[in-house]
Amino acid sequence: MTQPATPPASEPKSVGKPEEEKETLGSFLKFVLKLAVLVLVFRSFLFSPFNIPSESMLPGLWNGDYLLAAKWPYGFSRHSLPFDLPLIPGRIFASQPQRGDVVIFKHPVDGVDYIKRVIGLPGDTVQLVHGQVVLNGKPVPKQRIADFDLPLSPNTACAWGGYRHPSPEGQVCTYARFRETLPGGKSYNVLDFGPTPQDDWGPAIVPQGTLFLMGDNRDNSQDSRFPALPGGGVGFVPQGDLVGRASVMMWSTDGSVVWYEPWTWFTAARWSRIGRGI
Repeated sequence: MTQPATPPASEPKSVGKPEEEKETLGSFLKFVLKLAVLVLVFRSFLFSPFNIPSESMLPGLWNGDYLLAAKWPYGFSRHSLPFDLPLIPGRIFASQPQRGDVVIFKHPVDGVDYIKRVIGLPGDTVQLVHGQVVLNGKPVPKQRIADFDLPLSPNTACAWGGYRHPSPEGQVCTYARFRETLPGGKSYNVLDFGPTPQDDWGPAIVPQGTLFLMGDNRDNSQDSRFPALPGGGVGFVPQGDLVGRASVMMWSTDGSVVWYEPWTWFTAARWSRIGRGI
C-alpha cells in the first residue's frame, strides 16, 4: 500500500542573523569610540593643527599656511583640550619656552588663538630703541639681509611698507628684511617697514609667569608692545595661556581655490612650503 507523500520539511529559520548584526554593529561602535579616543589623545597631548590667518609673522609664516603645533613642550592645561574643557586643573608638566620659540597661545582677553615669537622671559628687561630689541641692557644684533619678495595672491596683500612690482612669476611685494640673533644663538628673519611709534617701547621687566611676545612682521603685529584688548594687542602673556609650539608646515594655500573647479585644489597649493620646519 502506497504511503501518502510527506510534505517536505520547511527550512529551519535562521536564528543567528540578528545576533550577528548586533555583533557587527557593536564592533563598529567600539571602533568609532576607539578612533575618537585616539584622535582626542593625539590632538590634546601630541599635535594639533593651526592655520595662519594674518601676515603678522612674515616672512617666515604666510597667511594661508597650516601647521602642526607640538602640544607637550610647555605642559598641558585646559587649553590643550578641545573646546577648552576644564578637565585639567592649572597646568601640569609645565616647562618654560626658550627665547625664539614660535608659540601658539590663547589671547588673554578674548581667548582667540594667536601665534607670536618669544622674545622676553620672566625677569628679563625688554626695550625697543628705534626698532631694535634691547634685552637686559644689550641690543639684540639686527643685520640687514636680502629683501623679501612676497608673491601676491588672494591670501597675501602688499602693506604700506612694501613695494609692489611685476616679476617673472607674477606680481610680488618687496619688503626690507633683517636677521635677528637672540642671546643663546637663536636666529630668525624679521620685516621692518621703517619708523613707527611702536619702534620705541619700554623698558619694562617681564613679570613672573608671563612672556613678552612679538610678531616677526614688526610693523604689522599686535603683540606684547600693545595692551591686551579684544582683537588687538596681547600685553604680557601668561604662560598658562600657552597651547603649543609651532613645529612643521603641513599645508599652504594662496587662497585661489574655487571649490567647484577641482584643478584649483592643486594650483592654489604652495607646494614648496609644505613640510618645512618652523
